[in-house]
Amino acid sequence: MVGPRRDGASPRDARLSGLEIWLTGTPAEVDAVTAALTAAGHRLAQRGTRRPLTGADAGRCRLYLRLSVATAARPASRAPDTGGAALLDLDTARRKTA
Repeated sequence: MVGPRRDGASPRDARLSGLEIWLTGTPAEVDAVTAALTAAGHRLAQRGTRRPLTGADAGRCRLYLRLSVATAARPASRAPDTGGAALLDLDTARRKTA
């Protein structure tokens, strides 16, 4: 009979670090996201094999990524990056309608 299950990391395995992501989408979407992450300065520590999906998800794939992410804090005075979208100041909008 097998003893109780030990729930934890194996002492034989190297310590893992970094951000793990499973991407699921069309091959073009997966490539675009991977390129955007690396262009943003994140280093790919591991890239899995792209696996095609089947059935209702035919034409899509999944990909595993492990990234080394820089965690330096942004200065508080810098405005957030909105990707070109306008920010809505809800407090001001509420005061105008009141």
